[in-house]
Amino acid sequence: QVQLVESGGGLVQPGGSLRLSCAASGSIFGFNAMGWYRQAPGKERELVAGITRGGSTNYADSVKGRFTISKDNAKNTVYLQMNSLKPEDSAVYYCNANFFSKNYWGQGTQVTVSS
Repeated sequence: QVQLVESGGGLVQPGGSLRLSCAASGSIFGFNAMGWYRQAPGKERELVAGITRGGSTNYADSVKGRFTISKDNAKNTVYLQMNSLKPEDSAVYYCNANFFSKNYWGQGTQVTVSS
């Protein structure tokens, strides 16, 4: 099956930037969509950003204008560029890949925004 591995998380100050990477074990070309989700303590997992097979994107209102999702099919990697980070962005970020009824998840990477 597909394996997704996130990386790039860490500690950053408010206003700073991070770029998360999600590397897939195989081609990501065939997925209907891929996305980044996040889950903070005591909260449900929420969709942060998604990108379709064709490259269209969508974002949660809370990150719109600050985050950018992109993908490199040749590298089988999806990215999440996070700018102007806020403390409320702190969460474990998970990569997701969807193929019709199938969903694949990475293990998550911690993002902490704190001064």
